[in-house]
Amino acid sequence: MPSSTTEHRTTGRSTTSSPVRARRGELPFALVLGGVAAMLLAAVFVAFHVGAFPVSPGEIAALLWAKATGASMNVPRTVETVIWEIRGPRVLAAMLIGAGLAASGAAYQGLFRNPLVSPDILGVSSGAALGAALGIFASLPVIAIQGLAFAGGLVAVAAVYGLASVVRGRDPVLVLVLGGVVIGALLGSGVALLKYLADPYNQLPAITFWLLGSLSAVNRADLAALAPPVAVALVPLVLLRWRLDVMTLGDEEATSLGVSVRIVRAVVIAAATLMTAAAVSVAGIVGWVGLLVPHLARLMVGPAFVRLLPTAVLLGAAYLLAVDTLARGIGRVELPLGVLTAVIGTPVFLWLLAFGRRGWS
Repeated sequence: MPSSTTEHRTTGRSTTSSPVRARRGELPFALVLGGVAAMLLAAVFVAFHVGAFPVSPGEIAALLWAKATGASMNVPRTVETVIWEIRGPRVLAAMLIGAGLAASGAAYQGLFRNPLVSPDILGVSSGAALGAALGIFASLPVIAIQGLAFAGGLVAVAAVYGLASVVRGRDPVLVLVLGGVVIGALLGSGVALLKYLADPYNQLPAITFWLLGSLSAVNRADLAALAPPVAVALVPLVLLRWRLDVMTLGDEEATSLGVSVRIVRAVVIAAATLMTAAAVSVAGIVGWVGLLVPHLARLMVGPAFVRLLPTAVLLGAAYLLAVDTLARGIGRVELPLGVLTAVIGTPVFLWLLAFGRRGWS
């Protein structure tokens, strides 16, 4: 007579000790991923069409074909400038930032086993904000401000991780989270001090507008600084996707199953921090993407990181691109990204709290 454990194995149902739900087959996941990819493609076409100079999909295809093959272009010079110099970099930046923030949010939530964790939980955003505020306060060029913001985010997480390594005899996850809260509050007070000391006519508005988040000044040079960190940081998350599923069981269980918990945690935090710091250095503080999008992706495909990561990446790219398109097309004055993501994210997140709990089971 088969045991209850055997019955669980043969029926394919998940047990209480399983870190993820059982696979429901590749076809449903492929359909979901294809649907999200179609949403992203539609968001790209809408983003190019919205604006003072609407661009059709045919003109985009003709320009890309001409650039790839060297053939003569059948599009006006104005359309080429809009695609290649203005709207194209902004669309790609929104996709990269949304994908990076969503992937880092999914990684943080799985690593810390907490659905309320977001990419700035370890002080990344606060460190980047302080670095950018220092650059603006010192009247440095834009590239220097972005570099200081990037470095500030990395230094903040390094300080949090160093604090967690010094404190012994406590839950390491709890120490990391509380250390991030403390360091973030300290860095936030530094930003407040710089805003108080800044010139109220030039420096203070610049600091305030940067903290609200925007992609209005993105160019191709920003893409060159943004794409490599996001691409490099995604590689370890892909390679460690199975170990992240095991780590949802807890440190002791993961260690007993052969996972080097400290190494995996350090690598995942470094990768997620790199993506977040790169995104914040280009776009400013853009909240809610890393908190909201992983919940939506988890509701679609479940908590298994092997399915969650690609879904969150595509969904995050589509979501932030749609929000950015709405921000610049909703009125004559472009709305800050941070404001719009909060306005949209709050009711959606409340809906997820009420009806989307199955994504964690």
